[in-house]
Amino acid sequence: MSTGLLEKQASVEDVLREVSRLKSVVTEAVEDGVQSAVKALKQGRSAAEDAIYDARHTVKQKPLQSIGVVFAAGVLAGSLLGWLSTRRS
Repeated sequence: MSTGLLEKQASVEDVLREVSRLKSVVTEAVEDGVQSAVKALKQGRSAAEDAIYDARHTVKQKPLQSIGVVFAAGVLAGSLLGWLSTRRS
């Protein structure tokens, strides 16, 4: 009977060891995911700041062309919204 008890005890220790190992693997995976997300956010923020800087620079260098582009985009957006609203009616 003591042999069965020792086998069960060894089995429980094996399970606890495996659970501990799995916990470590999951913890590392979560930490890696968080680090990747933070890195992606920083890169996205940097790209957005670069785009804003470029847009400001272009507006300062070519103000009339910038006004024309914004006007054309407004006309296009207005036309699209008008077309969509008449299709639903």
